[in-house]
Amino acid sequence: MSEAGRAYPPGARLGKMLWRDGERIMGAMPARPEGERARDATTLSGLPLKGFYGPHDVADLDYERDLGDPGVYPFTRGIHPTMYRGRLWTMRQFAGFGTAEETNARFHYLLEHGQTGLSVAFDLPTLMGYDSDHPRARGEVGREGVAVDSLADMERLFEGIPLDRVSTSMTINGPAAILMAMYVVVGEKQGVPPEKLSGTLQNDILKEYIAQKEFIFPPEPSLKLVVDTIEFATRHMPRWNTVSISGYHIREAGSTAVQELAFTLADGLTYVEACLQRGLDIDSFAPRLSFFFNSHLDFFEEIAKFRAARRMWARFMRERYGARNPRSWMLRFHTQTAGCSLTAQQPEVNVVRVTLQALAAVLGGTQSLHTNALDEALSLPTAEAARLALRTQQVIAEESGVASVADPLGGSYFVEALTDEMERRAMEYIERIEAMGGVIAAIRKGFLQREIAEAAYRYQREVADGQRVVVGVNKYVIPSSEEKPVPILRIDPELERKQVERLQQVRRSRDERRVRQALEALGAAARRGDNVMPALIESVRAYATLGEMVDTLKAVYGVYTEEAIL
Repeated sequence: MSEAGRAYPPGARLGKMLWRDGERIMGAMPARPEGERARDATTLSGLPLKGFYGPHDVADLDYERDLGDPGVYPFTRGIHPTMYRGRLWTMRQFAGFGTAEETNARFHYLLEHGQTGLSVAFDLPTLMGYDSDHPRARGEVGREGVAVDSLADMERLFEGIPLDRVSTSMTINGPAAILMAMYVVVGEKQGVPPEKLSGTLQNDILKEYIAQKEFIFPPEPSLKLVVDTIEFATRHMPRWNTVSISGYHIREAGSTAVQELAFTLADGLTYVEACLQRGLDIDSFAPRLSFFFNSHLDFFEEIAKFRAARRMWARFMRERYGARNPRSWMLRFHTQTAGCSLTAQQPEVNVVRVTLQALAAVLGGTQSLHTNALDEALSLPTAEAARLALRTQQVIAEESGVASVADPLGGSYFVEALTDEMERRAMEYIERIEAMGGVIAAIRKGFLQREIAEAAYRYQREVADGQRVVVGVNKYVIPSSEEKPVPILRIDPELERKQVERLQQVRRSRDERRVRQALEALGAAARRGDNVMPALIESVRAYATLGEMVDTLKAVYGVYTEEAIL
């Protein structure tokens, strides 16, 4: 029976909806009814919110066109028919610090406690393409992740870990092709051929120019390197995801959820276009493109963001690019809870924040998940804090019941209306970017960076003015004398000296003639515009260092210096 046909008494008021003679009177609600708090009138990203939602908010929704069952195009409700009833998401805790041996021990610890996939954090010198004995690496070796200078470090990092049975994610971008080559050769040494290696390379260089700033080469040759890895994996590594298109760092830089969604998908479309220009068939590489999103604190906004992302990507792949393989239409994504939301004040409260963010990711249909530890506003996580973060996922998976039903919030008036609004606003951004000439043109104009900076400033002003509450920071504050100290992980400064000694030992023990020949071949391949992956693999086999390979490519591609954005 329709709403109008129900036997409501004349003039009855139901909630804030007025009925007269069995019909709803559609009047505009005031922007903020008297007594409502200002911050409750918008999402965290500033999207306006009504006091409640009803059928009229989803009147244009077509189930088959806009939702579909789980596992059915456009995958708004999830990419698998049974979702977590068939298989839980991968619990992939990020880990890396100090030397390869220490991180290897943490990997074994996490696997023993139920983690189902590895995720490697590299230190800043590695991310920037410097060897540990480079002057710019001083004081940073092993601090924010594991130091990897050569194949010898990668061998230690994965010692005792069967690469044909464990999926590995590597968070590396500027020198991503080099780390991928190292992983291939470690597999060789274990007797595991490339076609049996599974995992994900972050390898999303565009978001580095937009947000994280860990770039090395200019955008154009950097994009070419990404396509090299995709082409190589398409031919030799069918289980490997060569790029994880990352909104996470865009959000950590201060973007809104809409900007995270729009800029991430725009980056993804840029990689697709570059691969098509290389001559690759859309269905040969699109099924292995993956995404990486942030899960922030606005619970329903995050769920809507994930659902909108799936629908938008499916439509782009099928309708714009003509992909025929349904796997090409599926947006598969990893999620990490929001590091920027964690507080050094009352750090135990971070457990609550992370739980809500993880639950939003699960209700949004993530394929894998990292939960941040309570102490990460203070240091890299201790083993105990990392275990508690993992247990948070396990409680959600095993005790909460939310994994029993695919897309349990599907059909909610609010969630569906918010999903539509996220898509609409994200498409407006994508259309603006394309009108500028694409993502690289928008980066060079400073458009994306400026939009994020302005959003970050607005949010910080709202926190400073008390319009946005951060528990323990601007409300419910306790004196510092009442704060209980939290054990934090401290990196022994002696580790840097040991790492440098190991690097120098590698240089002394290798065949220098073979190294020189491999690096010369790498430079020649780069100058010809060839796919450099075979030359990188041979350089890795010769125990050329990360810095030597990066310097060889710098001599051909140059380096990138960002202009100030005002």
